[in-house]
Amino acid sequence: MRNFEIICNNYIEQYIPSRIKDAMIYSLLAGGKRLRPKLLLACLSAYGKDETIGYPFACALEMVHTYSLIHDDLPAMDNDVLRRGRKTCHIEFDEATAILAGDGLLTAAFDVVANAEAPANQVVECTKVLAFCAGVNGMIYGQCLDMAAETKTITWNELELLHANKTGKLFAAPLMMAAVLSDDKEHLDTWKIIGEKLGLAFQIQDDILDVTKSSLELGKSNSDVENHKSTSVTLLGIEEAKKRCENLFMETKKMINSLQIDSTELIKLIESIQIREM
Repeated sequence: MRNFEIICNNYIEQYIPSRIKDAMIYSLLAGGKRLRPKLLLACLSAYGKDETIGYPFACALEMVHTYSLIHDDLPAMDNDVLRRGRKTCHIEFDEATAILAGDGLLTAAFDVVANAEAPANQVVECTKVLAFCAGVNGMIYGQCLDMAAETKTITWNELELLHANKTGKLFAAPLMMAAVLSDDKEHLDTWKIIGEKLGLAFQIQDDILDVTKSSLELGKSNSDVENHKSTSVTLLGIEEAKKRCENLFMETKKMINSLQIDSTELIKLIESIQIREM
């Protein structure tokens, strides 16, 4: 993903020098799994498209994801001090700068999509997908549910809804955007469901890793455990959590294989997520 890092940096470099810009670059280029961009590019490949048409949209997704991490780490949210193996944005800079860096990345994401070299109808549809998945009917709604869950024990169904929105919607976005860029509107709802299932599986994995790996190994804080929040493990037990996680991965792969596309690379990516250790 080296070219991807360069492309993302080039988008940020167009902005005037400031402490906010420095914080945006610090967080955006801090590494990470880049799963959302990888999902978009792998899905484009499944449709037989040149992945380069997806670069602006992939960068926009990573900007939105990074903004969400910056804000999630803030003292008003999870109050975490470690992210991607180094200090969180508000610790490295300060709280106000981190808030504005997150705001800047979210705004930059839509700037990047709006200026993408793609047919106007596709740009509009991808903008709608990104706004829906990242907004108050998607990721932000999930964050709202997460905050409400901090002060009480919730049920598995409530946690499932939380994860399907907070994590799942931004896993759905790259798959839906790839379908739009491939002129396949027919399967948008299918990709949405696939993304939500994949996001739920990913989050259950996170809950399992939080109790089986150290903060140093993960490169981030184990704040959910430390704050005694309801997780897949606390509600289901580790063995049942593992079972549900495996079932979700199986369901996602089955749904993808039912579509008339060459899903080899996409399935390979999902299987690499399935066996991740961090």
